[in-house]
Amino acid sequence: MTNLPNCPACGASNTYPDGNLLICPECAHEWTANQTGDAPAAPVVRDSNGTALADGDSVTLIKDLKVRGSSTVLKQGTKIKGIRLGEVSDGHEVGCKIDGSEFMLKAEYLKKV
Repeated sequence: MTNLPNCPACGASNTYPDGNLLICPECAHEWTANQTGDAPAAPVVRDSNGTALADGDSVTLIKDLKVRGSSTVLKQGTKIKGIRLGEVSDGHEVGCKIDGSEFMLKAEYLKKV
């Protein structure tokens, strides 16, 4: 078998070819053989079920979340539209608005709709 390059996203060595693409089975990153590994790939944000999230997706909360510094509780099943993926702040990688208030949430408490 030919010597295939390691995955530029996670560094795994068990990549495999699929047509013109190379695929990493560990992180599901796909790239072409002629792409350079100079620019690191943006980390993929995944919900509680492992589904990749993108800007503008709609999600629901999978459990009640207490808001720090407030008596507010975000209820399980609350639907959130138009999420924003951004800079990670203490593990909170998803930005959103709920009832007019800005929140940063952890993706592990969200499920893509």
